[in-house]
Amino acid sequence: MSSISGANYGLIGAAGYIAPRHLRAMKDTGGTLAAALDPADSVGIMDSYFPDTRFFVEFERFDRYVDRCRREGRPIDYMAICSPNYLHDAHVRFALRSGADAICEKPLVLNPWNIDAIAEMERQTGRKVNTILQLRLHPVIADLARRIKAEPKGQVHDVDLTYITSRGRWYYTSWKGDERESGGIATNIGVHFFDMLTHVFGPPKENIAHHRGMDCAAGYMELERARVRWFLSINARDLPREVQGKKTTYRSIKVDGQEIEFSEGFTDLHTESYKEILAGRGFPVSEVRPSIEIVSALRDAPLTPKKGDVHPFVENVVAANGRYVNGWPV
Repeated sequence: MSSISGANYGLIGAAGYIAPRHLRAMKDTGGTLAAALDPADSVGIMDSYFPDTRFFVEFERFDRYVDRCRREGRPIDYMAICSPNYLHDAHVRFALRSGADAICEKPLVLNPWNIDAIAEMERQTGRKVNTILQLRLHPVIADLARRIKAEPKGQVHDVDLTYITSRGRWYYTSWKGDERESGGIATNIGVHFFDMLTHVFGPPKENIAHHRGMDCAAGYMELERARVRWFLSINARDLPREVQGKKTTYRSIKVDGQEIEFSEGFTDLHTESYKEILAGRGFPVSEVRPSIEIVSALRDAPLTPKKGDVHPFVENVVAANGRYVNGWPV
């Protein structure tokens, strides 16, 4: 394998939203991007990082080039996977079979049983899968985790998680709007937060779904050390009045009524993730199981809107009569 400062990368999903963060992380850590794949060719962003990268729109040609690199003694050390969610596990297996370690975006898989298959392939190939769980590396969250860990056992906190990130109608036409491919709202935009919450407050004891729609989801969880009301949305109409027209995203985590301010510091977390991976401290497959079990269960859980503590934003959603017109959020 190449030295840490000169790792050789491959990238699957170069045209996606998250790919530029991976490109920057590769560049910032002294790596080289040998080859990239995406069926869409809107990948001009690569010129800002690795203009000499070999780019492919067909998987078969990409596969052939990756194998050629291996045979010529310049193998791919790490395969970064930024493809649609439902393809992650297949692309992880391709990376491992190609002799590379994988760096996979969230969610690693859509269902818990897929984790076992990946772990088995790790054992067979001797390669490793590193998962991107960047919120764990945020200094504010890391500090919160240390404080909770130091508390006496049995202490339980009340937590409110609210995350609204406005998306246009394109979202519902893309793979992200298809639950079979994205896993739905709770999976696509919530899995990082559920991972962060279980990392800080311990494993889940109860998992309740209050609302589930194309554009938002809400529920209640009891963790080992927290009672959590959560609300996730991609509909701008769910933004609090004080931020409507000013911001398109609202992110809030309150612990016992006190806001945990972590709105800054997100842009560098992928680079920090890569540094940890290159140092041999990447998050292994086993770390994703609690959050994947949560989102997988929420997908089919019966809605019980009066069970557990309900997030206050849910009332506004229920009151919004005619929320869908011909299947579209309004």
